[in-house]
Amino acid sequence: MLSRYKLIIQYDGTKFFGWQLQKNKRTIQGVLEETIKLILKSDSRIPVYGSGRTDTGVHALGQVAHVDMNIKMNSESMMRALNGNLPKDIQILNFIRVNNDFHSRFNATKRCYIYQLYTGKSLLFNNQSWHIKSLDLKLLNILSTFIIGEHDFLSFSKFNKDKINTSCIIYTSFWEIENDIVYFKIEGNRFLHHMVRYLVGTMTAVNTKKIAIEEFKVLLNEPKKISRVFKAPSRGLILKEVFYE
Repeated sequence: MLSRYKLIIQYDGTKFFGWQLQKNKRTIQGVLEETIKLILKSDSRIPVYGSGRTDTGVHALGQVAHVDMNIKMNSESMMRALNGNLPKDIQILNFIRVNNDFHSRFNATKRCYIYQLYTGKSLLFNNQSWHIKSLDLKLLNILSTFIIGEHDFLSFSKFNKDKINTSCIIYTSFWEIENDIVYFKIEGNRFLHHMVRYLVGTMTAVNTKKIAIEEFKVLLNEPKKISRVFKAPSRGLILKEVFYE
């Protein structure tokens, strides 16, 4: 019988086409599966299941995945073998055996994302933040409080005709600044496709007076599948942590 293992993964998504396996494209899932095949000398695919998909260019400090396999080495040795064979832009932070009923996606109770914006002039922050000139944190924090609670985020997501439920519960939503880096932190039970990027982009659009506060409220309170929203670049988005009971 195969044993199940839980992985906590950190990656710089700059040179990846997101998490999900894609033919002829470099993805996190694809690189992980190829590395595991190499270590175990397997001719067959060994699927790695993530807690959720991150898009092209999106990063992770604590993505969670699970994989079923038989290994002769202990967990710590397997983690060292993985990190010794993975490229420098992926690292396994933890590798532990778990119960076979653990599921990285369906057992997750809460996810935390941060979005980074940079208001300085250095080019060194290009890959992991959105360069922006100025931000009114007081205004942005007013907007962020509207998001807390249960809402239908249809307006703030990439429309998917197959997704019937577009409601999410947001537990935490706030902005803060440290030196020239501005962080938006959001925690919720689930997130829709592009949801955080649409929220950040639209809040900053209020900041630059492209839309009014009342328009932002309407997007939240009167959800529509086709709405005038603004999307922040993928490079500033980081999956920080996935929580389990």
